[in-house]
Amino acid sequence: MPPLARRWGAALLIACVTCFMLFTSHRNLELARTKFSSSSPSSADAGPDSDLGSPPVSIRDRLQKPPQYPVTKMRQLPTGPPSRLPTVQTTFGPESDNDRKVRLERQAAVKDAFLRCWSSYRAKAWMSDELEPVNGGRKDTFGGWGATLIDSLDTLWIMGLKDQFYEAVAAAANISFETTSRAEINVFETNIRYLGGFLAAYDLSGDKRLLQKAKEVGEVLYLAFDTPNRMPQTRWNFHDASRGERQVAHDAVLLAEIGSFSLEFIRLSMLTGDPKWFDAVQNIMEALQKQQQKTRLPGMWPVVVDARRMDFGRHNHYTLGAMADSLYEYLPKTHALVGGLLPMYADMYNAAMDTAIRYNLFRPMVPEQKDILMAGMVLVGSENGKRVTQLRPEGQHLACFTGGMLALGGKLVQNDTHLQKGEQLMDGCVWAYKSMPLGIMPEVFHVLPCDSTDHCPWDEEKWKLAVVEEAGWGLSDNKENDLHKANRIINHKRLPQGFVSIPDARYILRPEAIESVFLLYRMTGRRDLPDSAWAMFQTIDSNTRTELANSALLDVTVKGGKPPMIHSMESFWLGETLKYFYLMFSEPDLVNLDEFVFNTEAHPFKRLIP
Repeated sequence: MPPLARRWGAALLIACVTCFMLFTSHRNLELARTKFSSSSPSSADAGPDSDLGSPPVSIRDRLQKPPQYPVTKMRQLPTGPPSRLPTVQTTFGPESDNDRKVRLERQAAVKDAFLRCWSSYRAKAWMSDELEPVNGGRKDTFGGWGATLIDSLDTLWIMGLKDQFYEAVAAAANISFETTSRAEINVFETNIRYLGGFLAAYDLSGDKRLLQKAKEVGEVLYLAFDTPNRMPQTRWNFHDASRGERQVAHDAVLLAEIGSFSLEFIRLSMLTGDPKWFDAVQNIMEALQKQQQKTRLPGMWPVVVDARRMDFGRHNHYTLGAMADSLYEYLPKTHALVGGLLPMYADMYNAAMDTAIRYNLFRPMVPEQKDILMAGMVLVGSENGKRVTQLRPEGQHLACFTGGMLALGGKLVQNDTHLQKGEQLMDGCVWAYKSMPLGIMPEVFHVLPCDSTDHCPWDEEKWKLAVVEEAGWGLSDNKENDLHKANRIINHKRLPQGFVSIPDARYILRPEAIESVFLLYRMTGRRDLPDSAWAMFQTIDSNTRTELANSALLDVTVKGGKPPMIHSMESFWLGETLKYFYLMFSEPDLVNLDEFVFNTEAHPFKRLIP
């Protein structure tokens, strides 16, 4: 990359992110799902709702009062018979006795890992949001409403742990979502973990207590939409709401946080017959659709948007990864959920992927010359009055979901190119796992993009010079000296071949890689994927295991010995990661993809099918 372009891109990135951080300096932006993963472990442990010490407050009175900004014309749920969408899952042939034996042994190992963690949570952190997996402590990071409990409900059911499931349901039935000591609530996280968790557990079990709790959460979340333009306060001041203060949407919000309500809100309206949640999410999505081709990168939306002015195209950073991810993920999934009765979601998905495939996806130069893809960040600027784009060739563990998303979307809209790209993206994440010394992919890393997606021979000298540039040392006129610098950097930073830098070497028990491996296996039946998944599970479990449960890791580049731990086990370890590993080794009809669609927290909702 030319030095001028590097400085321009870096300056643009710093300016945008700095402005956003200044605006939100009074809020903690460290999200489990949508953060860039560039913060220190200590700040990440604090969690998004960690204003400890505040007295509990209730919004019961506010719930009983009419809205301050009522809806003038309520949108109604679509009617008519759903379409028969294309089949998603492949047909699996007969299983040999040996294959079945191996599969069931692996499934049992995953179940044992879950039970270890669940038993420790039940004994030491029951009803709290999270167990501290090293010292056995507890912490509340998501409202104090039992995030691990609710996130795990459908996993308990899927694993056949019915006694534990009904015990957990009885406990969850006593949780009041009208009260919390947290001054600020992350509406996005509350939606995907709590509302999503209740809806999926209800769809699987039929227990009406769960639907009632889902409705309770939905009523609380709906208050965050009581603004002049009916756009939600995504970081919702719960205390202000309890006092009946007027609220407005913020002018700098993360795309994923405002654009990821469609699955949960529409499913809740479908189950209750109340269209208000459907209306709330359609208000957002219709506004996004209107501006989709008017952004600085037409087809996609930037990471930061202005909800107060409903300006969804002014900023310069475009990605499928952190801070934008689940908006794109929900487009094909909502199409599946409603059986094609809302064509806008398929249209928005197709338009977004046309742009992302052209600008964000790239082939990295790797030693094995594997034909893999990754999804990077695109910076948009202008030069002589024309749009100029620059790719930031990074890999994110969070962005590994893109493989499953494109494959699923490709199946649903019958686009073989999307299915192929999805498979290559998944293969890129499997490669990243296998390339690391522990066999675990880091949070964020940078690679060198190929000049051509068709032919990309490995060039070790080119890689090493890129390492020097990425480190900020600059290239000299002496190539031998530069290569010597590269060797020092590679040894000091423990960079495997192909990795230009690893700015965030953590692993926080993320699910996105196994998510895509599972989805691609169900859709293609590729016979190598169960072995890849098993290798991933074994190395993750062995390196993250504590006496009580499993812990996030500080640095996966270490060689020899156990890596240092962060003392964190977010609810998605039980709610997503272990669920996907378990389903990977289950019968294909357990949570069939032609009957269910997963939300971004791995909660399966029943699809509307003919």
